[in-house]
Amino acid sequence: MALRPMAADRENGMSASSTFTATDGDAYEQTMGRWSRRLAEPFLDFAGSVDGDCLDLGSGTGSLTAAILRRTPGARVVGIDFSPVYVAHAQARADTAGAEFRVGDACELPFPDHSFDRVLCLLVLHFVPRAPDAVAEMRRVARPSGVAAATVWDTRGGMVAHRLFRDTAAMLDPAAEALRAESALRPMTHPGELGAAWRAAGFADVAEAYLTIRMEFASFEDFWSPYLGGQGPGGVYVAGLEPSARERLREALWRAYLDGEPDGPRSYAASAWAVRGVAPDLDRGTASR
Repeated sequence: MALRPMAADRENGMSASSTFTATDGDAYEQTMGRWSRRLAEPFLDFAGSVDGDCLDLGSGTGSLTAAILRRTPGARVVGIDFSPVYVAHAQARADTAGAEFRVGDACELPFPDHSFDRVLCLLVLHFVPRAPDAVAEMRRVARPSGVAAATVWDTRGGMVAHRLFRDTAAMLDPAAEALRAESALRPMTHPGELGAAWRAAGFADVAEAYLTIRMEFASFEDFWSPYLGGQGPGGVYVAGLEPSARERLREALWRAYLDGEPDGPRSYAASAWAVRGVAPDLDRGTASR
Protein backbone atom coordinates (compact mmCIF):
# COMPACT_ATOMS: atom_id res chain seq x y z
CA MET A 1 0.00 0.00 0.00
CA ALA A 2 1.42 3.39 -0.99
CA LEU A 3 1.88 6.00 1.69
CA ARG A 4 0.37 9.41 1.23
CA PRO A 5 2.71 12.40 1.20
CA MET A 6 3.76 13.54 4.67
CA ALA A 7 2.16 16.97 4.23
CA ALA A 8 -1.22 15.40 3.43
CA ASP A 9 -0.94 13.08 6.42
CA ARG A 10 -0.18 15.99 8.74
CA GLU A 11 -3.23 17.87 7.51
CA ASN A 12 -5.30 14.86 8.62
CA GLY A 13 -3.50 14.53 11.93
CA MET A 14 -1.40 11.51 10.99
CA SER A 15 2.04 10.75 9.57
CA ALA A 16 3.97 7.82 8.17
CA SER A 17 5.64 7.55 11.59
CA SER A 18 2.52 7.76 13.77
CA THR A 19 -0.83 5.99 13.97
CA PHE A 20 -2.37 8.61 16.27
CA THR A 21 -4.99 10.95 14.80
CA ALA A 22 -4.15 14.42 16.13
CA THR A 23 -6.29 17.29 14.87
CA ASP A 24 -7.49 19.28 17.91
CA GLY A 25 -5.33 20.31 20.86
CA ASP A 26 -8.24 21.12 23.17
CA ALA A 27 -9.90 17.78 22.42
CA TYR A 28 -6.61 15.99 23.08
CA GLU A 29 -6.36 17.66 26.47
CA GLN A 30 -9.63 16.00 27.47
CA THR A 31 -8.83 12.68 25.81
CA MET A 32 -5.26 12.22 27.07
CA GLY A 33 -3.53 15.49 27.97
CA ARG A 34 -4.92 15.57 31.49
CA TRP A 35 -3.48 12.10 32.10
CA SER A 36 -0.18 12.98 30.40
CA ARG A 37 0.25 15.81 32.90
CA ARG A 38 -0.28 13.39 35.75
CA LEU A 39 2.04 10.69 34.38
CA ALA A 40 4.78 13.24 33.63
CA GLU A 41 5.56 13.61 37.34
CA PRO A 42 6.43 9.98 38.21
CA PHE A 43 8.11 9.65 34.83
CA LEU A 44 10.48 12.53 35.65
CA ASP A 45 11.07 11.05 39.11
CA PHE A 46 12.29 7.92 37.33
CA ALA A 47 14.07 9.52 34.36
CA GLY A 48 15.63 12.42 36.24
CA SER A 49 15.59 16.07 35.25
CA VAL A 50 18.58 18.40 35.39
CA ASP A 51 19.62 21.71 33.86
CA GLY A 52 20.91 21.33 30.34
CA ASP A 53 19.52 20.67 26.88
CA CYS A 54 16.46 18.43 26.83
CA LEU A 55 14.47 17.00 23.93
CA ASP A 56 10.78 16.27 24.51
CA LEU A 57 10.17 13.73 21.74
CA GLY A 58 6.50 13.61 20.75
CA SER A 59 5.76 16.69 22.83
CA GLY A 60 2.06 16.76 22.00
CA THR A 61 0.33 19.66 23.70
CA GLY A 62 3.28 20.31 26.01
CA SER A 63 2.53 18.43 29.23
CA LEU A 64 6.01 16.96 29.72
CA THR A 65 7.79 20.16 28.69
CA ALA A 66 5.78 22.11 31.29
CA ALA A 67 6.69 19.57 33.98
CA ILE A 68 10.40 19.76 33.04
CA LEU A 69 10.39 23.54 33.23
CA ARG A 70 8.69 23.50 36.64
CA ARG A 71 11.44 21.27 37.99
CA THR A 72 14.41 22.79 36.18
CA PRO A 73 13.62 26.36 35.11
CA GLY A 74 17.16 26.70 33.75
CA ALA A 75 16.80 23.84 31.29
CA ARG A 76 16.63 24.43 27.55
CA VAL A 77 13.75 22.33 26.27
CA VAL A 78 12.96 21.57 22.64
CA GLY A 79 9.71 19.80 21.87
CA ILE A 80 9.06 18.04 18.59
CA ASP A 81 5.77 16.54 17.41
CA PHE A 82 4.36 15.40 14.07
CA SER A 83 1.10 17.38 14.56
CA PRO A 84 1.22 21.11 13.69
CA VAL A 85 -2.01 21.55 15.66
CA TYR A 86 -0.50 20.11 18.82
CA VAL A 87 2.70 22.12 18.33
CA ALA A 88 0.64 25.33 18.08
CA HIS A 89 -1.26 24.38 21.23
CA ALA A 90 1.99 23.75 23.13
CA GLN A 91 3.44 27.06 21.97
CA ALA A 92 0.40 28.93 23.31
CA ARG A 93 0.62 27.53 26.85
CA ALA A 94 1.79 29.94 29.52
CA ASP A 95 3.66 27.21 31.42
CA THR A 96 5.85 26.32 28.42
CA ALA A 97 7.16 29.85 27.87
CA GLY A 98 10.81 29.71 26.90
CA ALA A 99 10.61 26.28 25.31
CA GLU A 100 10.98 25.73 21.57
CA PHE A 101 8.51 23.56 19.66
CA ARG A 102 8.92 22.16 16.17
CA VAL A 103 7.01 19.94 13.78
CA GLY A 104 9.02 16.84 12.97
CA ASP A 105 9.25 13.08 12.63
CA ALA A 106 10.39 10.90 15.54
CA CYS A 107 12.17 8.59 13.10
CA GLU A 108 14.09 11.40 11.35
CA LEU A 109 14.95 13.99 13.97
CA PRO A 110 16.18 17.32 12.57
CA PHE A 111 19.08 17.65 15.00
CA PRO A 112 22.82 16.93 14.77
CA ASP A 113 24.37 14.01 16.59
CA HIS A 114 24.87 14.47 20.34
CA SER A 115 22.59 17.52 20.71
CA PHE A 116 20.88 16.85 24.06
CA ASP A 117 21.73 15.96 27.64
CA ARG A 118 18.28 14.42 28.11
CA VAL A 119 16.02 12.80 25.51
CA LEU A 120 12.60 12.07 26.98
CA CYS A 121 9.58 10.48 25.36
CA LEU A 122 6.16 10.40 27.07
CA LEU A 123 3.38 8.18 25.66
CA VAL A 124 4.61 8.20 22.08
CA LEU A 125 6.54 5.08 21.05
CA HIS A 126 3.50 2.79 21.09
CA PHE A 127 2.04 4.91 18.27
CA VAL A 128 5.21 4.75 16.15
CA PRO A 129 5.15 1.80 13.71
CA ARG A 130 8.94 2.11 13.25
CA ALA A 131 9.57 2.38 16.98
CA PRO A 132 13.13 0.93 16.83
CA ASP A 133 14.05 3.69 14.36
CA ALA A 134 12.78 6.29 16.81
CA VAL A 135 14.81 4.71 19.64
CA ALA A 136 17.91 4.75 17.41
CA GLU A 137 17.31 8.45 16.78
CA MET A 138 17.02 9.06 20.51
CA ARG A 139 20.45 7.52 21.00
CA ARG A 140 21.92 9.43 18.05
CA VAL A 141 20.92 12.85 19.40
CA ALA A 142 21.84 12.07 23.02
CA ARG A 143 25.19 13.33 24.19
CA PRO A 144 27.72 10.87 25.63
CA SER A 145 26.62 9.97 29.16
CA GLY A 146 23.28 11.63 28.45
CA VAL A 147 20.05 9.95 29.51
CA ALA A 148 17.29 8.74 27.20
CA ALA A 149 14.01 7.61 28.76
CA ALA A 150 10.52 6.72 27.61
CA THR A 151 7.21 5.54 28.99
CA VAL A 152 4.22 3.93 27.25
CA TRP A 153 0.88 2.72 28.54
CA ASP A 154 0.48 -0.94 29.44
CA THR A 155 -2.38 -1.08 26.95
CA ARG A 156 -3.33 -4.71 27.53
CA GLY A 157 -3.03 -5.09 31.28
CA GLY A 158 -2.82 -1.66 32.85
CA MET A 159 -5.51 0.59 31.38
CA VAL A 160 -8.78 -0.02 33.21
CA ALA A 161 -10.73 2.88 31.69
CA HIS A 162 -9.61 2.10 28.16
CA ARG A 163 -10.37 -1.60 28.54
CA LEU A 164 -13.84 -0.63 29.76
CA PHE A 165 -14.36 1.21 26.48
CA ARG A 166 -12.73 -1.32 24.15
CA ASP A 167 -14.23 -4.44 25.71
CA THR A 168 -17.72 -2.93 25.67
CA ALA A 169 -17.33 -1.80 22.05
CA ALA A 170 -16.05 -5.24 21.02
CA MET A 171 -19.11 -6.92 22.57
CA LEU A 172 -21.41 -4.75 20.46
CA ASP A 173 -19.49 -4.54 17.19
CA PRO A 174 -17.23 -7.16 15.61
CA ALA A 175 -15.31 -4.35 13.91
CA ALA A 176 -14.31 -3.06 17.34
CA GLU A 177 -12.49 -6.33 18.02
CA ALA A 178 -9.79 -5.08 15.64
CA LEU A 179 -9.61 -1.82 17.60
CA ARG A 180 -9.10 -3.79 20.81
CA ALA A 181 -6.47 -6.06 19.28
CA GLU A 182 -4.62 -3.10 17.78
CA SER A 183 -4.41 -1.51 21.21
CA ALA A 184 -3.17 -4.71 22.87
CA LEU A 185 -0.52 -5.29 20.21
CA ARG A 186 1.00 -1.83 20.03
CA PRO A 187 4.81 -1.77 19.86
CA MET A 188 6.79 -1.41 23.08
CA THR A 189 3.77 -2.18 25.32
CA HIS A 190 4.62 -5.71 26.48
CA PRO A 191 6.70 -6.67 29.52
CA GLY A 192 10.41 -6.12 28.91
CA GLU A 193 9.94 -4.75 25.39
CA LEU A 194 11.19 -1.24 26.14
CA GLY A 195 14.25 -2.54 27.96
CA ALA A 196 15.09 -4.87 25.09
CA ALA A 197 14.80 -1.99 22.62
CA TRP A 198 17.10 0.20 24.73
CA ARG A 199 19.73 -2.53 24.96
CA ALA A 200 19.49 -3.26 21.23
CA ALA A 201 20.06 0.43 20.51
CA GLY A 202 23.26 0.35 22.55
CA PHE A 203 22.26 2.23 25.70
CA ALA A 204 24.13 1.37 28.89
CA ASP A 205 22.86 1.09 32.47
CA VAL A 206 19.35 0.27 31.27
CA ALA A 207 16.72 0.39 34.03
CA GLU A 208 13.00 -0.36 33.82
CA ALA A 209 10.03 0.65 35.97
CA TYR A 210 6.27 0.36 36.17
CA LEU A 211 4.44 3.63 36.82
CA THR A 212 0.83 3.95 37.96
CA ILE A 213 -1.49 6.94 38.17
CA ARG A 214 -5.25 7.25 38.64
CA MET A 215 -7.63 8.37 35.91
CA GLU A 216 -10.39 10.18 37.75
CA PHE A 217 -13.69 11.12 36.14
CA ALA A 218 -16.29 13.43 37.65
CA SER A 219 -19.21 11.65 35.97
CA PHE A 220 -20.11 9.40 33.07
CA GLU A 221 -20.21 12.41 30.73
CA ASP A 222 -16.65 13.24 31.76
CA PHE A 223 -15.71 9.67 30.77
CA TRP A 224 -17.72 9.60 27.51
CA SER A 225 -17.45 13.08 26.02
CA PRO A 226 -13.69 12.91 25.20
CA TYR A 227 -14.44 10.11 22.73
CA LEU A 228 -16.52 12.60 20.75
CA GLY A 229 -13.45 14.75 20.06
CA GLY A 230 -12.06 12.52 17.29
CA GLN A 231 -8.58 12.18 18.81
CA GLY A 232 -6.70 8.90 18.80
CA PRO A 233 -8.03 5.46 17.86
CA GLY A 234 -11.03 5.53 20.20
CA GLY A 235 -12.16 8.94 19.01
CA VAL A 236 -11.79 7.94 15.37
CA TYR A 237 -13.83 4.78 15.99
CA VAL A 238 -16.68 6.66 17.68
CA ALA A 239 -16.71 9.34 14.97
CA GLY A 240 -17.15 6.62 12.32
CA LEU A 241 -20.23 5.06 13.91
CA GLU A 242 -23.75 5.66 12.68
CA PRO A 243 -25.79 7.70 15.20
CA SER A 244 -27.80 4.66 16.30
CA ALA A 245 -24.65 2.58 16.86
CA ARG A 246 -23.01 5.45 18.72
CA GLU A 247 -26.01 5.73 21.03
CA ARG A 248 -26.03 1.96 21.59
CA LEU A 249 -22.37 2.13 22.59
CA ARG A 250 -23.04 5.08 24.87
CA GLU A 251 -25.83 3.25 26.66
CA ALA A 252 -23.74 0.12 27.17
CA LEU A 253 -20.82 2.16 28.47
CA TRP A 254 -23.13 4.05 30.79
CA ARG A 255 -24.23 0.78 32.40
CA ALA A 256 -20.61 -0.40 32.67
CA TYR A 257 -19.52 2.91 34.17
CA LEU A 258 -22.31 2.92 36.78
CA ASP A 259 -21.29 -0.58 37.89
CA GLY A 260 -24.04 -0.85 40.50
CA GLU A 261 -23.79 2.70 41.84
CA PRO A 262 -25.35 6.05 40.94
CA ASP A 263 -23.59 8.22 38.39
CA GLY A 264 -20.75 10.24 39.86
CA PRO A 265 -16.98 10.15 40.35
CA ARG A 266 -14.97 7.10 39.37
CA SER A 267 -11.24 6.44 39.71
CA TYR A 268 -9.40 3.89 37.58
CA ALA A 269 -5.79 2.75 37.73
CA ALA A 270 -3.65 3.45 34.66
CA SER A 271 -0.18 1.94 34.45
CA ALA A 272 2.74 2.47 32.11
CA TRP A 273 6.03 0.76 31.32
CA ALA A 274 9.11 2.97 31.60
CA VAL A 275 12.77 2.67 30.64
CA ARG A 276 15.89 4.78 30.88
CA GLY A 277 19.44 4.31 29.67
CA VAL A 278 22.72 6.14 29.30
CA ALA A 279 24.22 6.99 25.91
CA PRO A 280 27.70 5.44 25.56
CA ASP A 281 30.87 7.48 25.55
CA LEU A 282 32.27 8.39 22.16
CA ASP A 283 35.14 5.97 22.48
CA ARG A 284 32.60 3.14 22.69
CA GLY A 285 31.07 4.10 19.37
CA THR A 286 28.04 6.15 18.42
CA ALA A 287 24.77 5.32 16.78
CA SER A 288 24.47 5.97 13.10
CA ARG A 289 21.55 7.73 11.55
